[in-house]
Amino acid sequence: MSNNLSIIWLHAIWSTKDRKRILTKDFRFKVFRHIKENAERHRIQLDIINGVEDHVHCLFRLRTTQNPAEVIQHIKGESSHWINKNVILDENFEWQEGYGIFSVSHKDVMSVRKYIYNQEKHHRNNSFAEEIKKMMPNRMRD
Repeated sequence: MSNNLSIIWLHAIWSTKDRKRILTKDFRFKVFRHIKENAERHRIQLDIINGVEDHVHCLFRLRTTQNPAEVIQHIKGESSHWINKNVILDENFEWQEGYGIFSVSHKDVMSVRKYIYNQEKHHRNNSFAEEIKKMMPNRMRD
């Protein structure tokens, strides 16, 4: 056991390639369950994952030996491989290149969990672009 302590919470967001609305309700929950189980096997502390047809949100706690890019690369790469191996789709599944990642204060973890949990409700009134714009600091929005 390591003597290192990490309380670094991160909120990550990424979309399907070309924002294709391929993550139908039943399908996405199978994918999310797989991602969560795979994260546990690889000691990635994935707290919550959810999303809608064209993108995914997750909240995870970074271990002292991990970096965000490697964690996201692992989750996206492994899950797309799993989807293409186990799910019959009309075309090869891919995630969009890149991702957004935001630090989360320990005091805000519960509100971010609630936000991620309520993605379907949230996206009845907000597009993906509007959502990302709201997350950006004011000086970076334009």
